[in-house]
Amino acid sequence: MQITGTHINKIKDAVRQPLPELNQTVLADYVNTFQKQAASYISICRQHGSPLYIFDQAALLHRAQQFTSAFKEYFAEFQAYFAVKSNNHPSVAATLVDFGLGLDVSSGLELEAALRSGCRDILFSGPGKTEHELRMAVKHHRSVTVLMDSFGELAGLEKAARKEKSRVRSGVRLCTNEKGLWRKFGIPLSDLGAFMSEADQCPHVDVTGLQFHTSWNLNPKNQTAFLARLSENLRSLSAEHLSAIKFVDIGGGYWPSRGEWLQPYGTPSGRVLQSSGIEISNPMAHYGIDAVSIETFAERIAAAMETHIFPLVSCNVKAEPGRWLCDDAMHILVTVIDKKAEDLVITDGGIHLIGWERFETDYAPVINLTRPSRAERQCLIMGSLCTPHDIWGYGYFGNGIEPGDVLLIPGQGAYTYSLRQHFIKPLAKIVNLINGKVEQNDTAVD
Repeated sequence: MQITGTHINKIKDAVRQPLPELNQTVLADYVNTFQKQAASYISICRQHGSPLYIFDQAALLHRAQQFTSAFKEYFAEFQAYFAVKSNNHPSVAATLVDFGLGLDVSSGLELEAALRSGCRDILFSGPGKTEHELRMAVKHHRSVTVLMDSFGELAGLEKAARKEKSRVRSGVRLCTNEKGLWRKFGIPLSDLGAFMSEADQCPHVDVTGLQFHTSWNLNPKNQTAFLARLSENLRSLSAEHLSAIKFVDIGGGYWPSRGEWLQPYGTPSGRVLQSSGIEISNPMAHYGIDAVSIETFAERIAAAMETHIFPLVSCNVKAEPGRWLCDDAMHILVTVIDKKAEDLVITDGGIHLIGWERFETDYAPVINLTRPSRAERQCLIMGSLCTPHDIWGYGYFGNGIEPGDVLLIPGQGAYTYSLRQHFIKPLAKIVNLINGKVEQNDTAVD
């Protein structure tokens, strides 16, 4: 690749525009909420060993109530579906189904798990559904709505439903970015009319809704912008096709209101320095990108629906939150097993518990529950995997650190447990906290 003057200017802009540093008061208050529960966490660790996943059911239910209340304030007919891929621990899905949420699944494996949970309102999304997966959806058509990703899936679903002599509820995913890697998902907006016409020739498939998804939404700007684009396209549909649309699924991607917390290497300027082999001068710096509240998401999306969609179609609203619901609902406990230097310790849990080198770029506080302190001290907190990338953080909150100390990494409920992997060390066990008490201790199973 040839580096041009334009590339160099963009690199300079990235370095010159650092992100704001994380508000230290916000961080300290967040850490303090877990330090207050230090004795309880240490007791659980002593009883069940470590490393451990802690599933906090109360935190999950609080988020579910907050999310649904925010959107039901504006939509009389609203249904949320938990995106199972964000955390596939069975107790997470079971808790949310009991609460009244549906489940959003993206594979046959997730569909089987959703059915085992007792859920009877399932959205089956995702690209590349196999013949076997489509047949499974047809078999359970009373519980499943298939969100088709292509013209090919429409044909495949019609074939499977015709063979079973069934009629299947479905929707179609719309591509939100027709350039680059996001072309993978859905059909172009410009093809919606042709898709609806082709669906008219599929008597075993009822296309009754539209779905779209944008990710990493710190605010609803991308979602409201797409609703405006969708409106223009809907105006070209026939009255018959418009009347067939009974739901619009606004997807997920809502970022928790805590915002995005980053290590120096997670910032634009940090990535430039890292790729250049330049070490960060202050690894203890933390950066934060603010996110709006879920109430703000609901208010602005509702305004966009009122302006762009409801004048054209009479429909209910669905959403597929994942990260927003489960991020605060799972934490990780590890124990220090070796102190190699004042600024380097090894813990008994490695990043195979979260599946990727997350904390080279993302930031979560490491809290020494055994020696609590509001001060953060510099120290490499490493796991015991045979790789130098096995790091939990560059510091810890505590008054010193020694072998045997119990460390908490909070807020690890989203896209960590689901990505865990067998690599060198065993998987951790899971402890379920139900109403503040340990109800269950089971072994993690893939």
